[in-house]
Amino acid sequence: MPSEETSKAERPPLAGVRVADFTHVIAGPYCTMMLADMGADVVKIERPNVGDDLRHVGRYPGRAAHDEDYFYTINRRKRSVVLDFTKPEDLERAYRLVDKADVAVFNFAPQTLEKHGFGADRLVARNPRLVYCALSGFGQTGPLRDRVAMDPIIQARSGIMSVTGRPDEPPMSVGAPIADVVSGMFGAYAIVCALIEARRTGRGDVIDLSMLESMIAALGPRMGETLQAGKLPDRLGNENPMRVPAGMFEASDGRYVAVMAHDQGQWLRFCRAIGRSQWIDEARFATLPSRVKNRDELHDLVREIVRTEGSAAEWDRRFAEQRVPCAPVNNYQEALEEEQIQERGLLLDVEHPRSGVITLVGPPWKSTLPSPPLTPPPLLGNDTERVIEDWLGT
Repeated sequence: MPSEETSKAERPPLAGVRVADFTHVIAGPYCTMMLADMGADVVKIERPNVGDDLRHVGRYPGRAAHDEDYFYTINRRKRSVVLDFTKPEDLERAYRLVDKADVAVFNFAPQTLEKHGFGADRLVARNPRLVYCALSGFGQTGPLRDRVAMDPIIQARSGIMSVTGRPDEPPMSVGAPIADVVSGMFGAYAIVCALIEARRTGRGDVIDLSMLESMIAALGPRMGETLQAGKLPDRLGNENPMRVPAGMFEASDGRYVAVMAHDQGQWLRFCRAIGRSQWIDEARFATLPSRVKNRDELHDLVREIVRTEGSAAEWDRRFAEQRVPCAPVNNYQEALEEEQIQERGLLLDVEHPRSGVITLVGPPWKSTLPSPPLTPPPLLGNDTERVIEDWLGT
């Protein structure tokens, strides 16, 4: 029989952590999915008959009415409980679940938190060891706290739209809900840090997480130009403001390849890869500043060479042989079919009770720590009675 120490060592890092998940749509559920992937018992609390709004998004041709494809992507390893907050007995059950939780995560608007009595002061007074995380568009304070926020709105206000797209066209949003996902990741990070402190001191924490601030933080060094020099970066499409050549170029087979010469060593190897070693010593291209100055001329030359002298796969091979950063521009299906992705096991198949086998994008990390069992995204209210018994004993 294994010892207690061995059993603990074989448990996922957040095994035994209870998460009361009052979130919906993307940012909050992404956060709690990360906690579930680390072994937390995540109980998703949903509205009767409706549940998470994401259950009703993304009905595609050929898919059945009960398929919840968007919902599936970010709700694995969770249990679903249905509670009706308009009923006093269900609202009291919600409070009691939070009393038993180590973590409670909300992404209601601040006024909705207050309306239902889910403010931090009240819940932490009931459960001082609680890690309370309120994830909202703009935070719990400030002049925008009550504004409605969606991912494109956050992208617009954060500044990332201003540098996305071509210089001769309007600003564009990133083609994925990047503000939602980044906010969820920051939320999981902050929660795990607070849990470590709670284990040490016995007291929890209140985390006020703003999608807007998360998105601005995610801009990273690209914000340095504005912070330190007061300069607004240009919108350059697929080009790079500080590296030339860099961009996306059409190959002879009509597919595109992305390539960048990041430093002078890569520039020399880039020239060899495209068969233009004579450019190395040409004054107009010899240094990075000269290449930035002659950006349009150099890119026009590269564009013609890539278009006429090889397919995307051939260019990918030639640049890779010279250790120049490059990649074919994949669509989603091509990205999933990459041998690299297949070999590393990023995609997970799980049996769903209604949809049959569904494929999910799993956690992007590899670790020696144990993983919890893979369970499918829950049916609405599927676990209500079991969770009430497990957590409340009634």
